[in-house]
Amino acid sequence: MPPKTSAADASYLLGLDGGGTKTECVLADSEGRIVARSTGGPSNPLRTGYPRAWFALSEAADAVLRRQKIHAGHVRAICAGLGGAGRSGVARRVTKFFEDGFPNARVRVTTDLEIALEAAFGAAEGIILLAGTGSAAYGRNADGRTARAGGRGPWFSDEGSAFDIGRRAFGAVARAEEHRGPATTLSKRIFTWLQVGGWDPLAEQIAKNPDDIFPRTFPLVAELGDKGDAVAREILSGAAASLAELVACVANDLGWRDREIPVAKVGGVHGRSKYFDAAIQTELTMVIPRMRSVQVEMSPAEAAVRMAARLTDAQGNAA
Repeated sequence: MPPKTSAADASYLLGLDGGGTKTECVLADSEGRIVARSTGGPSNPLRTGYPRAWFALSEAADAVLRRQKIHAGHVRAICAGLGGAGRSGVARRVTKFFEDGFPNARVRVTTDLEIALEAAFGAAEGIILLAGTGSAAYGRNADGRTARAGGRGPWFSDEGSAFDIGRRAFGAVARAEEHRGPATTLSKRIFTWLQVGGWDPLAEQIAKNPDDIFPRTFPLVAELGDKGDAVAREILSGAAASLAELVACVANDLGWRDREIPVAKVGGVHGRSKYFDAAIQTELTMVIPRMRSVQVEMSPAEAAVRMAARLTDAQGNAA
């Protein structure tokens, strides 16, 4: 067991960004300088279950602590932005998990949307389009009012996400095989890509964990879209329209009409396909003619560290 450490000895900050595919963790020193980074498995408790989420969060945090040769008692603040943490019950359970493991740390558990918005805009107004395993748009106006669209899970939301694109790809392959839809190169490559022997073993793996199948199919669809496969392009074009619709919904909820609207794109589907990126940009411009693209300069995990630092600032001010 590590030696006991008093709160006075705790000076490090942890920031975590956890989703349905992976967890990113950064460790910062007392001055806010990043000193270690790590990556772990998926940690959205609603998609992976709590045991798998606990393991991923612990694995990512332990890795950065080992690299700096410190232990949990040296951490004074943690901010974790997780998919699924918009539900109060999830946030409470994850908060207790960190409080039990890091006895000297102040803890804030929030959504992956919140830390992505922080990464893109800080305290300023704007909208993020988050598209990874899931998808959502989230925005804040100058008065601090927020609005969200999407991000309610794969079974009735997350349109345009990697999960959604992968699921649509298998539907297209099934229709092509049954001569109900056009031929596509996806049919020749999709099972090899996933190292699955056919429809029966595929169904078994999907029943165990669909997140291990559908999101991993997205890079293949992106690759074939860039190579001109018509079916892959149709899937990507439909996904782009769905993502743009999420942003338009948030803009409308915030009352933003006939004005410039700053939009930042965050998440793993962006930057994987020239065709898909161009389709998203085209669709966004159609629904928000005065959109201003904002380049994100830091990762959401780095933004989470910045938010962790504010926890200690608030404590100091209160004292």
